[in-house]
Amino acid sequence: MTSDQLLMNSKVYDKAYQFAIRIVRAYKHLYDEKKEFVLSKQLLRSGTSIGANIAEANGAISKVEFKAKMSIAYKECLETKYWLSLLKDTE
Repeated sequence: MTSDQLLMNSKVYDKAYQFAIRIVRAYKHLYDEKKEFVLSKQLLRSGTSIGANIAEANGAISKVEFKAKMSIAYKECLETKYWLSLLKDTE
């Protein structure tokens, strides 16, 4: 198994993908049912970006590029946590 296949078959990739699915569903609910258009869009962008950056890290041509993409994925996690907290606290 190549290093590319290792990441794409890893728990972190799988969890990020499943999380993105939940984020998309949450966005649809917030948009359709709650008529929330601003914060939900931010949540959608950052929450789905986590897995996208992990997938990009999979194609990195160097360890430095891999670390940079994984670092961006981590930062997107922090941003997503912020939007979720803000949505919760503003009801």
